[in-house]
Amino acid sequence: MMRRRTTLLASCTALALSLGATACGGGGPVSAGGGDKPLSGQTINVAGVWSGSEQKNFQKVLDAFTEKTGAKTQFTSTGDNVSTVVGSKIEGGNAPDVVMVPQVGVLQQFAEEGWLKPLSKTVQKSVDTNYADVWKNYGSVDGSLYGLYFKAAHKSTVWYSPDALDEAGVEAPASYDAMLEAGRTISESGLAAFSVAGQDGWTLTDWFENVYLSQAGPEKYDALAAHEIKWTDPSVVAALTTLGKLFKDKELIAGGQKGALNTDFPGSVEKVFGPEPAAGMVYEGDFVAGVAKDQFGKKIGEDADFFPFPAVGDGKAPVVSGGDAAVVLKDGKSPKAAMAFLEYLATPEASAVWAEVGGFLSPNKELDLASYGDDITRETAKSLVDAGDSVRFDMSDQAPAAFGGTKGAGEWKLLQDFLRDPSDPKATAAALEKAAAKAYQD
Repeated sequence: MMRRRTTLLASCTALALSLGATACGGGGPVSAGGGDKPLSGQTINVAGVWSGSEQKNFQKVLDAFTEKTGAKTQFTSTGDNVSTVVGSKIEGGNAPDVVMVPQVGVLQQFAEEGWLKPLSKTVQKSVDTNYADVWKNYGSVDGSLYGLYFKAAHKSTVWYSPDALDEAGVEAPASYDAMLEAGRTISESGLAAFSVAGQDGWTLTDWFENVYLSQAGPEKYDALAAHEIKWTDPSVVAALTTLGKLFKDKELIAGGQKGALNTDFPGSVEKVFGPEPAAGMVYEGDFVAGVAKDQFGKKIGEDADFFPFPAVGDGKAPVVSGGDAAVVLKDGKSPKAAMAFLEYLATPEASAVWAEVGGFLSPNKELDLASYGDDITRETAKSLVDAGDSVRFDMSDQAPAAFGGTKGAGEWKLLQDFLRDPSDPKATAAALEKAAAKAYQD
């Protein structure tokens, strides 16, 4: 793992402040009183949506924290319904200490319920120094910082098999229409163009958001995210119409609409990069690389590559991001260790653990790009960090969980219904507005 000496020293300093007098280097941490690790005997319970390779890679971060501090860790995968699972655990007196929250709306809900502890001054200082303001804003509620964005996502990437595009004689497209045209050429060569993870409604919201940001523009995007304009706005209908061009074209989607609705996110990656390819391209965030590498042994940049989500019409190419914010619950059983864990996550050292194995981006500007394991990921990470405050956060993640973050309900379900039958964008827009108005309590 390659990092600048200044970065390593900075991370050591921050960790020393957060965990007491500790030593960075070959010997591991020691407490001020001697050889004991500062949090020995304590256990923190961490909950998050991750499973599969993401959970496996996050475990490396947990293990590194244990090695430094002596604190044991336990991870619980909540599935997509993190709000419901955590709420029931709190009610049952079994609250986790830390939750990795994947939606801004859920973080805001937790804060409004009074479930969260404000983050320590050490975390706040790290965020002020090492993060663009946008990440602090998304982690704050009513002026208090509750969430530390540890893992970010660049959600404007279309991943493809170079062999599939070469076989079809097409190049990475520069516009949405050109992407569909390239897809038709790929399908004529024997593979479907796209693998779509319709079983997971969140992937469909990401499709919509990229189309909408490019076609409608950032001001409309911000207004719709805040529900300052209705989902029946003509801009929404236009974006659904554009997206429907893809959804209704059976030549473009592996297995057609029915096949897409029976494909989850890992399965969508497998259909492009697995042992029996069924499609040439899969749209999703940078984390596709982690699945392609870890589960299917693909070398990123050679066996798997990406192009930026292309511009729609006269719009600009979109840059949509997402992220998982670490929060500390008031009802957790190990509050000292929990806050120390967030102070650790705020260091470049913690991010480097996951960056080295792939499928990860950090919004921390102090993480040395050399920590990432391949040039493609370094390029993506640099693009995200360089975007600064101009990046637009995932729209569904900003919404109340009932609308933008619940399996089988709200936007997730309605876009699945639209994938099943994209013939009436106006009706879908009306249904989205009805669900949004209820969730936002307009």
